[in-house]
Amino acid sequence: MVQAIKPQFSNIQLELLKLYSVGVDDKDLNDLKLVMAKFFLDKLRINVDKIWEEKLYSDDFFKSIENG
Repeated sequence: MVQAIKPQFSNIQLELLKLYSVGVDDKDLNDLKLVMAKFFLDKLRINVDKIWEEKLYSDDFFKSIENG
């Protein structure tokens, strides 16, 4: 017996599907992409800053790696 594969959507995918079912013009879609990109970039920066502080990294540390 072949079992049907049910796609599992994440919570963000479900919300976006709801949004798209209403219809979004191209400008709004582009604005939404920029908002999401900024959101994830901000989260990344927070996490990188946290690691930077935990590991006690400095600019000199990375310059020494860069210079070999």
